[in-house]
Amino acid sequence: MRFHNSEDVHKYIGGIFREAFENDEVGPKLRASGIVLHFRFTEPDTEMIVDTTKSTVTGDVGPSRPTAVFSTPADTGNAYWQGKVNLPLAMAKGTIRIEGNVAGLLKLAPLGKKLYPQYVGTLLRDGRHDLLV
Repeated sequence: MRFHNSEDVHKYIGGIFREAFENDEVGPKLRASGIVLHFRFTEPDTEMIVDTTKSTVTGDVGPSRPTAVFSTPADTGNAYWQGKVNLPLAMAKGTIRIEGNVAGLLKLAPLGKKLYPQYVGTLLRDGRHDLLV
């Protein structure tokens, strides 16, 4: 269960955010949150900015001012989008570290649950059974 490289992380984890912005139910709520997330993944090392105010996902950290910085191994991010990681528990254990607006991020967690089937479907469609948890 490993991403091959940072492009994989951007394709799949970044991709679920791109799909979320297009989702008629999730997209408007995500944009209304006004949150800018800076993801710092390890194994492989990957940085990603999800700017809900602009509906963008980019690898360019640039001068953005994130609302929250989310640090975790990429495998944990992958498992999360399959519904296999409890965010508050992972934070308590230190598997996921969040700096900044934790409350705002936790408010978004229920929206993510609506996207788990899409994420798994994308992995299956692409034949990425190696990433299934």
